[in-house]
Amino acid sequence: MGEAQQAGKVYRIGLLTAQSRETSTASWDSFRQGLRDLGWEDGRNIVIEARFADGKFDRLPALAEELLNLKVSLIVAANSPGARAAISATKTVPIVMVEVGDPVATGFVTNLARPGGNVTGISLMLLDLTQKRLALLKEAVPRATRIAVIMNPDDPIIPMQWREAEVAAGRLRVRLQRLDIRNADDLRRAFEAAVKDKADAVLRLADPLAGTLNAETVELATRHRLPTMLRTRLEVEAGGLMSYYPNARDYYRQAASYVDKILKGAKPGDLPIEQPTRLELVINLKTARAIGLTIPQSLLGRADQVIE
Repeated sequence: MGEAQQAGKVYRIGLLTAQSRETSTASWDSFRQGLRDLGWEDGRNIVIEARFADGKFDRLPALAEELLNLKVSLIVAANSPGARAAISATKTVPIVMVEVGDPVATGFVTNLARPGGNVTGISLMLLDLTQKRLALLKEAVPRATRIAVIMNPDDPIIPMQWREAEVAAGRLRVRLQRLDIRNADDLRRAFEAAVKDKADAVLRLADPLAGTLNAETVELATRHRLPTMLRTRLEVEAGGLMSYYPNARDYYRQAASYVDKILKGAKPGDLPIEQPTRLELVINLKTARAIGLTIPQSLLGRADQVIE
């Protein structure tokens, strides 16, 4: 019987994310519930140590080292910056990635089916996702000819998303305005620049800073009456206009199954990297009315959830 099955053993699990505690609570609650469903309970047979970078990517390496100094049995690293920090910090402690972009293109692993080494997890590397998000935003705002694209350039997956946005823009015949941000002040200036450039809508590329600054993004989008495609359902439930993305609750719960297998003796490098199987279109009609936007009925009919 392997060490992972020894009676009475308590495992220390590290959580590492570029987001803040407040903006990622729902996702991590799903992860914890997934663990409980598999028989792992914080304070009984596992101890969870969580570290949040609050959108400050430069803090991640030190936070990863903190977790390793606690002798964690594995690290669950959220977002591409979090995964990058964890992978740079250790080649031996198992790492379960969640909510990362293309792990091959970013150099995290060499193969999705057999990642090898100490890394596995869940990738959101979904074909043409950014293109589809931009197309849905254009469908929601048919008159749009100029779209501002807000992103954090420090996220390693952003260059791929930006290339996808450019491809879609050519097909949709819209002009993109690239706006890089790293903090709340940058975000405010980005919306001001979008208004000055007479942008008709805003696309928020998917990076962890999007969740950390969601409240500010929603407030600015509403104040400037700019239709904005956000990242996840959670951000639309908090007052954003629309999102098209996998359900975070689903894939964070899915990450718990990797932890379960590794604690029971599986090698992370032998566990294939999985992808979400379902995408959700969520539209907030209350927000649409607040900014004076009428969402086409054809789009509402395809939404997975319409918030009244």
